[in-house]
Amino acid sequence: MNQQDLIQRFAGKLIVSCQALSGEALHGSDVMAKMAVAAARGGAAGIRANSPVDIAAIREQVDLPIIGLWKCDYPDSEVYITPKYNDVEAVVKAGADIVAMDATLRERPDGEKLEDIVRKVKANYSCLLMADISTLEEGLEAYRLGFDIISTTLSGYTDYSPAIAGPDMELVQELSKQVPIPVFAEGRIYTPEQAAELLQMGAYAVVVGGAITRPQSITERFIDTIHESRRSASE
Repeated sequence: MNQQDLIQRFAGKLIVSCQALSGEALHGSDVMAKMAVAAARGGAAGIRANSPVDIAAIREQVDLPIIGLWKCDYPDSEVYITPKYNDVEAVVKAGADIVAMDATLRERPDGEKLEDIVRKVKANYSCLLMADISTLEEGLEAYRLGFDIISTTLSGYTDYSPAIAGPDMELVQELSKQVPIPVFAEGRIYTPEQAAELLQMGAYAVVVGGAITRPQSITERFIDTIHESRRSASE
């Protein structure tokens, strides 16, 4: 499948993020592979997955495009989503069709430059690159650097982007107007209605994780809402 056909598979569709970090009850490649199978049976157009081992396990179970990433902590940088070129290579070799990278303007580990990583990946691999960004400026720069897709994943997760309760609809709308490549909406999308609205506002596709594949977070939102309702009723 060529790159354009791959991108078109996502048009107007839902991508499900199947991730569980160490310490979470569902952590483990076998569980994430089952999550991916469930998402595929439900009609997801693709899977977003973290770490080479999870990507490889999911690749064995589902015949859907995989957006792969690797969350790595480095002591000299706040960038943690596929921060270095070697991390990108590991994700590609595990079977990802698209590699998601932190494309914020923050300093990267070991002084690597984002533009150098993009250039090397394009020269050596046929995968697509997704820019996880937090602001309009970062999205525009990612397009200039040659990314194939832009995602609003990190809006609200950098100390200089707006901390809002729901998805950053304004960012999705502005990016969709200003760049000619697909913009994926991701981050704090909790309801089907929000997903549909984001598509109407210009998102090429939507990526949903916590509202589908993280029962601990879902439970916490229910509990918080119940407690807030009780407080309001008692006032």
